[in-house]
Amino acid sequence: MVNVIHLRGGLTVSTDAHPSASPTAGRGVLAVLAAGGIVTTLVQTAVVPLLPQLPRLTGAAPVDVGWVVTLTLLTGAVATPLLGRAGDMYGKRRMLLLALGALAAGSLVCAFASTLPWLLAGRALQGVGAAVVPLSISFLRGVLPPQRTGSAVALMSSTVGIGAALGLPLAALLVQYADWHAMFWAMTVLSTGVLALAWRVLREEPVRSPGRFDLLGACGLSAGLVFLLLALSKAGEWGWGSRRMLGLSGAALLILTGWAVQQRRVSRPLVDVRLAMRPAVLLPHLAALLAGFAFYANSLVTAQLVQAPRATGYGLGFSVVAAGVCLLPSGVIMVVCAPLSARLSAARGAKATLTLGTVVIAAGYGLRFADSRQLWAVIAGAAVVSVGTALAYSALPMLIMRAVPLEQTAAANGLNVLMRTIGQALCSAVVATVLAQHTRLFADTAGVAVAAPTLDGYRVAFAAAGAVALLACAAACLIPRRPRPEPSPFQETEQDARPEPRLLARRPSANDVQEPAGTDTGTGTAADARPGPGPAGTTA
Repeated sequence: MVNVIHLRGGLTVSTDAHPSASPTAGRGVLAVLAAGGIVTTLVQTAVVPLLPQLPRLTGAAPVDVGWVVTLTLLTGAVATPLLGRAGDMYGKRRMLLLALGALAAGSLVCAFASTLPWLLAGRALQGVGAAVVPLSISFLRGVLPPQRTGSAVALMSSTVGIGAALGLPLAALLVQYADWHAMFWAMTVLSTGVLALAWRVLREEPVRSPGRFDLLGACGLSAGLVFLLLALSKAGEWGWGSRRMLGLSGAALLILTGWAVQQRRVSRPLVDVRLAMRPAVLLPHLAALLAGFAFYANSLVTAQLVQAPRATGYGLGFSVVAAGVCLLPSGVIMVVCAPLSARLSAARGAKATLTLGTVVIAAGYGLRFADSRQLWAVIAGAAVVSVGTALAYSALPMLIMRAVPLEQTAAANGLNVLMRTIGQALCSAVVATVLAQHTRLFADTAGVAVAAPTLDGYRVAFAAAGAVALLACAAACLIPRRPRPEPSPFQETEQDARPEPRLLARRPSANDVQEPAGTDTGTGTAADARPGPGPAGTTA
């Protein structure tokens, strides 16, 4: 069965009943995309246990090793909005395959690398995989029935926490009991397998956004993000008031301001700035930035806290592997909460789910502030934060997709994930600064001095993360309940000649329904491309 929906500006949507629309095939699509999201996050976190050994293994200076993480963050932040917009224009399946291919290629380069420059080249390619999750969320919106979209989006959002929870212990085991290249070989096999499955299972969605890719806007956004994230990543090392920090921050502000002006003037913008400034879109983006900050503090601090020496009075002296195992319950909880958050959004709305999630995150940090000396308290506090994160992360894409036109869902979701990335980078810099300011020497059982943060330093980090979660809650409360559907920037005026409707997925059939002349079909939002209840406009 085929439903034909004609939109303005030459956009055409066909809801072909292709195999991915069936329940079995739909589950296959979701499984492949969820695997892609998990592998992407695994790749991002798996390098952490390797960092202390890289100067010895590659012959690089210790100060240069940090680029193994920073470069991946930079390329991921740039690739996410660019591939999101390209997905709206040229096809989400195509961009998903590109992102997964870059992930596999980068893992292969790292597997062969023996020096830091080659390792950095591979990590830069791996960063492109950061676009997989937002592209997948937008792709699912077009291939799953409405009643299954919420749970699927919630599961995709939870892959961020699942991959982070699994990545640390698995990578630590490989590094401890095998050659360090084995970790990258494992990532190569996993990412290549997901790429092959995606090539086989995914079918291209027929919705396209017209126009040409805004190359100037892409360059401006990329330059501004590189300067901004580089400043945030190095703030703890350079100092917040250093010349390099202030210079990069100022350059980022100037470039992004000029970029925003340029985007308002072009007819086919990379990011629709006018739409992004609407409260129904701006506030979810702000909440994403704040939620990203709050979530990342949980991952950063938990592993460090349980690995702290026992001489500190609070540390458990765990190995990297044991510290990673402490994060596993958080990953499992995010999987369990995915369908629950979808049901809550369906019953109470995505706004209520986001609000509740941020409150739960703040409560979790309250528990962590109260007691972080005992293992059960550490795991319980981290788990509560993960519950709130699962609720918040599942609601954010739903809020975005209900507020933007259909042909901008991938770009808008990419921008939302970018906001989370910026929040995580800011969190990393703030937590590093706080812990550095609260570091002192402790004497271990052998009388050897050991440098470690005090428990008060961790409590300050917990308090800061909890306060940011409450700010995210305030932003969530201000989100409009029923946003007015926004017109597409690609729609035509009444004086424009309307192009002949066309079907991208197949040739027009004699049975397709054509609208009478002068009928205003509207632009449509991401919630509109659904089969109608009756036989009108349907062909066998």
